[in-house]
Amino acid sequence: MPLFRISPAVADAFPDTLIAVVTASGLRGDEPWPATAAALDELEARLAGETWRPADENDPRVEAWHAAYRSFGTNPRRIRPSVDALGRRMAKKGTLPRINPAVDSYNCVSVRHGLPAGAFDLDHVTGDVEIRHADGSETFTPLGEPDTVENPKPGEVVYADTTDVLTRHWNHRDAHRTRVTEASTHVAFVLETVAATRDGHLLKVAVDELRALLQPHCRQSTVHYLGPAHLEATA
Repeated sequence: MPLFRISPAVADAFPDTLIAVVTASGLRGDEPWPATAAALDELEARLAGETWRPADENDPRVEAWHAAYRSFGTNPRRIRPSVDALGRRMAKKGTLPRINPAVDSYNCVSVRHGLPAGAFDLDHVTGDVEIRHADGSETFTPLGEPDTVENPKPGEVVYADTTDVLTRHWNHRDAHRTRVTEASTHVAFVLETVAATRDGHLLKVAVDELRALLQPHCRQSTVHYLGPAHLEATA
């Protein structure tokens, strides 16, 4: 089972970080997930009815990520944090994309609570996963572009395993190799804040909501929290 770890350098640079790692085993992504479908429909109806809108770059939850991105040299208006990009897309189109039930579940929870979320198919992860600063020698193959190879910039925060980078710019874009599909059965979902003093309670609400969506469609799920006080946990 892979270990998820925050490097001491990232913990020092972002001392209010809290990352939830929700692991689901025996996942059944090839069956209907009615609760996820209903949650997406409800969120889109609230947007259409103008009773709710996704968090944008003026919201403190997203502002905190913009500040984090700028601190490691990424322009967050050109390369946006995942929750910012997802919220902007939803505000423009009125809907969230339908990918597969597991991905739809974390997208729904992410945009509802204004927190970045992502996932890795653990059967395609090699070794342990570390959230660390890139040194510039790593490689990254973006989701949907299996023939593309990029090199993260030195100092950029990434998720990486022993093969290459799993996400660039902390949570901007996932890798193709560890993407979650309907066939994925062992998945680690991550939900994140860099402002835990203010938003830690919200992260835990989001975790509970995600686990409720996963529970009918997996054998079991567990959650571990990473931060400066707890740098690592086994998924």
